[in-house]
Amino acid sequence: MHLSHLSESLKGSEIVRLGNEIKDKIRAGRRIYNFTIGDFDSGIFPIPDALEKAIHEAYKEGFTTYPPAEGILELRESVGQFISAREGIHYSPGEILIASGGRPLIYALFRAIVDKGEKVIYGVPSWNNNHYVHFVEGEHVQIETTPDQQFLPTAAQIKPLLKNATLLALCSPQNPTGTVFSKAELQSICDAVVEENLRRGPDQKKLFIMYDQMYWTLTYGNTEHYNPVSLRPELKETTIFIDGISKVFAATGLRVGWALGPSTVIAKMKAILSHMGAWAPMAEQRATALFLLQKEKVDHYLFHFKAELEERLNLIYKGFMELRESGFAVDAVAPQAAIYLTIRFGLVGKSTEEGKRLSNQEEVTSYILDKAGLAVVPFSSFGAGKQSDWYRLSVGTCKKEEIPEMLGAVRKALEALH
Repeated sequence: MHLSHLSESLKGSEIVRLGNEIKDKIRAGRRIYNFTIGDFDSGIFPIPDALEKAIHEAYKEGFTTYPPAEGILELRESVGQFISAREGIHYSPGEILIASGGRPLIYALFRAIVDKGEKVIYGVPSWNNNHYVHFVEGEHVQIETTPDQQFLPTAAQIKPLLKNATLLALCSPQNPTGTVFSKAELQSICDAVVEENLRRGPDQKKLFIMYDQMYWTLTYGNTEHYNPVSLRPELKETTIFIDGISKVFAATGLRVGWALGPSTVIAKMKAILSHMGAWAPMAEQRATALFLLQKEKVDHYLFHFKAELEERLNLIYKGFMELRESGFAVDAVAPQAAIYLTIRFGLVGKSTEEGKRLSNQEEVTSYILDKAGLAVVPFSSFGAGKQSDWYRLSVGTCKKEEIPEMLGAVRKALEALH
């Protein structure tokens, strides 16, 4: 059977494939510490009480019909006030688009901006940029990143690639790494984009920035979040933000996301989404509109939510540092933001108790899953090279009492190698 070139050439989700393998092991009775999914266990991290109550009330009040394609006005106004108060950037309702989470917004943005064969620049590892470029048949311009740059593309890497590019896809705090752009680095990137757009003539398509900041409220310690429009206000004309409630309120299943950007782009994205029907549910829109304006309740929720996430990230980070100090070939990046910890297993070339040599990173991943029961996602699933020995560990479903047990299992698996 012959299908479209897109469907025949599109790669399935590597994370879904890994998830299916994990489910098979769990069904077989294996003890698995599943830190793969970028989601939350609602028994550990429930949504805010006030938001839940507002959703129930909205359903009782009959908010069960089609919403407007751009999202209800009161939610777009609330989003504008929320962002203005907390980030100091200002967007009118006509510059805000609501959809069922971030994914359809990203898809609509790529469709609205990128034509076939046009250059899209993005760092790897990063979440799904490779797939979205494939959807629009764009030209992949990947930037390989390293631990010393926090796995984020630098201005020095980006600047030589900007000529004739259409879109620069950035994410901070980043999925999968949980790292953030420093103020100085993001300023340098912004300056390079401003310079490139000034170079282009009035009839040339501008270079746009997609700035995915879905995790921006979840920063820890002294880490600060920065965005292009705050740093360089002239970039408001060419920057589109992707944001929403999925991560900030552990509300991935409520499907309320928003994009902020120039009204011309937002209008085209709205037109695309109107044909897809990717609207956020009416009752959830109504409830989110009410909740975002309840500053004290939002702050109270975030204070406790962030503390619980940070504690888990720090406990696992400390455990990996102790393993490294014990001489094992592991490493980790200190937690900065989001729900992710970047960890490393440099085990290629070592041999198991059975005498099998771990000859590549895929075998290392399988060994850690089989012997330690630890399920994490390799950076190769996020566009990095197959040889990368770094991984994403997500704590959204992590029970604190399991952490010492998991670290003990990892230590035993490492001790068994030679």
